[in-house]
Amino acid sequence: MISYSTLGTNDMQRSIRFYDAAFAALGAARSETSETWTGYVRKGERGAFFLTRPFNRESATAGNGAMLAILASDRGAVDAFHAAALAYGGTCEGPPGVREGMNPVFYAAYVRDPDGNKLCAYVRK
Repeated sequence: MISYSTLGTNDMQRSIRFYDAAFAALGAARSETSETWTGYVRKGERGAFFLTRPFNRESATAGNGAMLAILASDRGAVDAFHAAALAYGGTCEGPPGVREGMNPVFYAAYVRDPDGNKLCAYVRK
């Protein structure tokens, strides 16, 4: 249903370092970079993710209650995403683990990128 998603950044190069590492753990790679945006995709998938400088030229801000969740291939990928995110300037919002009360089992990790945007990597197995 969703074709692409965007998150704003105030420092494109810092965000590229973060997302190159965090998304590599989930099988996604940078697909394009321009002056104003950087895109990521997973091979064989149509959906894309873009980092962008806000077009109104104001500071990028994180949305309260907004989060992007990315499906991982397995628990190891969730763990690797979390580790890479923290190593490249992200902050932990919930370490990798099973979230109780979900069926099928929901294994997830939550982080904030260097601009404060909240991300989740998860697998349901």
